[in-house]
Amino acid sequence: MTKALSDALETQRERLLPCVHCGFCLPACPTYTRLGDENDSPRGRLHLMRSVVEGRMSPASDAFRTHIDRCLGCRACEPVCPSGVEYGTLLELARETVAEHHPPGLLTRTLLAVMAQPTVRGAFMWKSRVIRGSGLAGVMARMMPNVGPFRGAKLGLAMLAASAPWRPPRATRADRSVGSLASRVPPSAKRGRVGVLAGCVQQGLFARVNDATVRVLEANGYEVVTVPRQDCCGALHAHGGDLDRAKRLAQANIDAFDGVELDWVAVNAAGCGAAMKEYGTLLENDPAWSGRASSFAARVRDVTELLADVGPKIGAEVQCTIAYDHPCHLLHAQKVERAPLAVLAAVPGAEVRVVERADECCGGAGIYGITHPDLGGQIGRDKVAAVRACGADAVATANPGCMMQIGAGLYIEGAPEGVLHPVELLDVSYRRAGFYH
Repeated sequence: MTKALSDALETQRERLLPCVHCGFCLPACPTYTRLGDENDSPRGRLHLMRSVVEGRMSPASDAFRTHIDRCLGCRACEPVCPSGVEYGTLLELARETVAEHHPPGLLTRTLLAVMAQPTVRGAFMWKSRVIRGSGLAGVMARMMPNVGPFRGAKLGLAMLAASAPWRPPRATRADRSVGSLASRVPPSAKRGRVGVLAGCVQQGLFARVNDATVRVLEANGYEVVTVPRQDCCGALHAHGGDLDRAKRLAQANIDAFDGVELDWVAVNAAGCGAAMKEYGTLLENDPAWSGRASSFAARVRDVTELLADVGPKIGAEVQCTIAYDHPCHLLHAQKVERAPLAVLAAVPGAEVRVVERADECCGGAGIYGITHPDLGGQIGRDKVAAVRACGADAVATANPGCMMQIGAGLYIEGAPEGVLHPVELLDVSYRRAGFYH
């Protein structure tokens, strides 16, 4: 019996035992619907976990590793579970157990190590931006065959190319006239002090989203303050079974944000927000940190939640059609559904079309699309087809991994649709409205 899963049974019994095998999770699970294997369903994986805990299966077995590893971690099973099984927490414990016996592949180990070292991470992101800016990523992605061992590399290069900014339609004369009137709207009352998580991939490849987040929050009355010494949120490490490193990163962030007087911690990456809202769970067995972690988690909000709470200011027109897709860790893990749509609704002229089956994972799931190119690719192609069916100019989604996964799929198909974060469109609208000086 492994320590991680025996602890799950003894100290987190309420999380492991409630599953009654009702099957409600089956149609919600992307891997089960594609593979049809009970072991690749949430209830099947929970059964495997209990088998390991009860000594009926070895934690070193290939079967345990295979089916736990195939899980996207999208947590679509949680909202439909009548028993309230906290599947995401148990999955991370199971992956920690797997990692004790089967170390992750070189790509995963390298990425987790890079993300945990700010200096190395900064250099890696700088090199990635250079490759993206040179156009080399796009050229190589288009030239590389989408078969066999090339699939993962092709997707990775396409993801990098797709992280470039979307260019919105030019403002019309009417848009500019609306902006001149909107600029006379009086400033909002102060709504509170906010620290923004810079993030890893977000700051490295989507710094424009961070900048837009600050501007949009300030335009809606929030005071945004700088938070030095913050670090990676630890989400990738927790999902990859490296819970010790995830805990250290969580502690570093709690220290950093607690060092500044704040009302809210704003996050514009769904995966990071979900991880930070669950710091209390991650550190619940550490007496020195559990209280602080729970207090910190209670202040974490997705940026769209903060904007929706105040009813975001209406900006100037941006004539475009936007497909919206729910990030799994915003919809399923954080239970945030309407707030991103409220942000997009604050942009006059933008027609928003929610993607069919927007509640299903895009296949990105961190680096899943690269490490599982066949299954991740199949799920990703289904998502791209749903996005394209919207007939939109661009797809909006509130997570960098989703932006890159969907964007890469569009890029590989040669599709014209762009990809953006909802706050980017609101930021364009506010610029045209003259809210910034």
